[in-house]
Amino acid sequence: MEIEENIFKKSKIDEEKLIKYGFNKENKGYKYSTKIMNNSFRVDIFVSKKGEVLGKIYDLSLDEEYTNFRIKDVNGEFLNKVKNEYIKLLEEIKKNCFKEEYFVLEQSNRITNIIKEKYDVIPEFLWDNFEGGVFRNKKSNKWFGVIMNINKNKIIPKENEEVEVLNLKLDNDVEKYLKIKGIYPAYHMNKKNWVSIILDDTICDNKILELIDISFKNSDVIGEWIFPANPKYYDVIKAFEKEQIILWHEIKGILKGDIAYIYMTKPYSSIMFKCEVIETNILSNKDSRKRMKIKLLKKYKKDEFNIEKLKTLGVKSVRGPRRITKALSEELKKYF
Repeated sequence: MEIEENIFKKSKIDEEKLIKYGFNKENKGYKYSTKIMNNSFRVDIFVSKKGEVLGKIYDLSLDEEYTNFRIKDVNGEFLNKVKNEYIKLLEEIKKNCFKEEYFVLEQSNRITNIIKEKYDVIPEFLWDNFEGGVFRNKKSNKWFGVIMNINKNKIIPKENEEVEVLNLKLDNDVEKYLKIKGIYPAYHMNKKNWVSIILDDTICDNKILELIDISFKNSDVIGEWIFPANPKYYDVIKAFEKEQIILWHEIKGILKGDIAYIYMTKPYSSIMFKCEVIETNILSNKDSRKRMKIKLLKKYKKDEFNIEKLKTLGVKSVRGPRRITKALSEELKKYF
């Protein structure tokens, strides 16, 4: 039944709450009856032990089942009123007797809970029209997994059913993974290094977790940034002469573990320091602005990475915090 499926799509029954709400336990599940429409209709709700929900409405004046509300493309004030009261009842039962789940399939939710426990990451549902949740590495902000609802024929021709798949980024040699039953070329991702796994228990949780670990490591990239510093307002050189760790104003998108290269503006116009962000989200006693701690890792000579050299490495100017280019990253690492 489409109405019930849509409402209870990502829900799991709580037997104790069902009984408390008023459901009676039967051989095949649970049953609840109530009246709507000023007691002129009776609603019987059946919930199977697997959590499948089926409802029937009876017109008490005619002593027969009322099914008009299920007919598609048929409208009417009275019909819509019956349908709306029925939907309202189902939503109330869902709220009081069911647990909200992230996804439809049991393995999808088990995998989600494993990811949540191991990496402290929950799925992000980014778009209303996208049936899927994204798992993002907190350090690098990169995706390492996506669970999405698709038709099976997207990855297996002529197979026509709704499934949930987990997309993972592995390595460039994906052919070895595609030999495993249940793993397919990635849907909606780069097939050179992404795969899709159907979450129907074809592959056990432990094996999937091994592949998630690979994908997470591929996403676990340390962020590298350039922070401009104007010596007219803050003498960073003097600050690092006194302390190895200093406070810096918090910058959106910067995470603990990221690397920050301090670019001193005129008269230096050069990267002078390499630092690691060791703490973020520090509340200041002086004002409402947040701070972070950065630790000095290395000093550079003022002519090693001046603005002229930075331009040859893809950095035309440093007017605000920005990610460094790949070319600059590789060149900086040579000097470490």
